[in-house]
Amino acid sequence: MTALAVTGLTKSFGGLRVTNGVDLTVASGERRLIIGPNGAGKTTLFNLITGELAPEAGTITLFGQDITRTPCRRRAHLGLARTYQIITLFPRDTILRNVELALLGLSGLRWNPLVGLDRQHHLASRAREALARVGLDHIADRALAETSYGERRRVEIAMAMAQNPRVLLLDEPFAGLSIDERRGVRESLAAIPREVTIVMIEHNMDVALDLADRITLLHFGEVVVEGTRAEVVADPRTREVYLGE
Repeated sequence: MTALAVTGLTKSFGGLRVTNGVDLTVASGERRLIIGPNGAGKTTLFNLITGELAPEAGTITLFGQDITRTPCRRRAHLGLARTYQIITLFPRDTILRNVELALLGLSGLRWNPLVGLDRQHHLASRAREALARVGLDHIADRALAETSYGERRRVEIAMAMAQNPRVLLLDEPFAGLSIDERRGVRESLAAIPREVTIVMIEHNMDVALDLADRITLLHFGEVVVEGTRAEVVADPRTREVYLGE
């Protein structure tokens, strides 16, 4: 079964075409790695899939449902979640509160200006479960500002996983991490069940390649190479893109 399908997706900023007729098909339960040099259009592709940008042409389907014109907020309710290349959390709140806020965004309670999160015990319980999945439940009540960069990356993953996504988009989850921090994030990702389809952008190839079932190489907004790890690494076009050979 196809979890996510992108067909002919095109987006330009002024005279610069950032995605140029991108086709991408990701099977249910698959781990897909999106690679490419800076400026290849990787994050723009994610922004189009999540609805933060509108395409000029092309379609996006999620488990067979056309979501090309579906508002961004509705896509989360359909099972699409993501993390960001630049961490965007609330440093003055606790780790637990950050995850609760992610859950609140999918709850009808978000429309109630008088809601008190301290009284929403079901949200706190679900948030703690999500933090346990990434190994952070023991510091759930710690202020986010007092955590390491790697722990904040895992908080982002917990926030996304708390929403019970069917498709999870990860934008450079290993960026800026130390060796030990990368190990912790990798273990968190490896523990995500296959019921969740993962599409990941990553520059840290040593770690990311081990997680991927298939790899897509983007260059100047186009799919250049696609296949298994062995196929992509052996393709001369991969060497050309990265080494100019």
